[in-house]
Amino acid sequence: MNHDDGPAPGTLDGMTDTDAVTTQRSTVEEWTRALAESKGSPGGGAGTGVMLAIAASLASMVAGYTEPQEDQGAELASLHARARALREAALRLADDDAAASEAFGAAFRLEKGPERDQAIHRASVDAAKASAVLGERAVAAIDDLGWLAGNGNPALIADVVVGFGALRAAVAGARTNVSFDLATLRSAGVTLEQIREQHPGLWSAVEQLTAALERIDHLTAAVDDRAAPTDLD
Repeated sequence: MNHDDGPAPGTLDGMTDTDAVTTQRSTVEEWTRALAESKGSPGGGAGTGVMLAIAASLASMVAGYTEPQEDQGAELASLHARARALREAALRLADDDAAASEAFGAAFRLEKGPERDQAIHRASVDAAKASAVLGERAVAAIDDLGWLAGNGNPALIADVVVGFGALRAAVAGARTNVSFDLATLRSAGVTLEQIREQHPGLWSAVEQLTAALERIDHLTAAVDDRAAPTDLD
């Protein structure tokens, strides 16, 4: 989640708050134009969700082009269904993050005092939880892309690797956002040691997402000679 502690987010081209851009209703041009604005919503967390949706979409496409072996039909069908569902879920998570970013910014705009500290604490924990959910969904997709790397249509191995790149961006974004949001609790007078004790699940999520990045890198490297055969390195 990429947060803004400045003025409340504005709108584009005279749009009202009820017409604000979302991944569900806006074109790619409209959504990325909103992302380019210095207003914090949508921000990096929402972008993380979109990257996950791209990874899921590529997995779905490759699955659709893959002819299963005799004993792989059910497995491929389940993979294809998961990819389609993940695309939709990731876009919803992106929009949820954009909305949560506004609450986070609002907490920092409060007058300094106990009320502000409590608001920052709530917003930070909620933001970290949202990013952890997105990260969990991204990690769950690693196996499916790995399966497609080994069993998918070989003519689309480059698309699988692009999918891995998008998935890596989603995992890296989720990891960074969970970590950043937890660390923000220090603004409310909490130490890192206290944060780890109070939120062990979120703390361990950062470690799990770090391990997931290494796993994606390993899987990508294993098929690089097929995806980029002209690479001289």
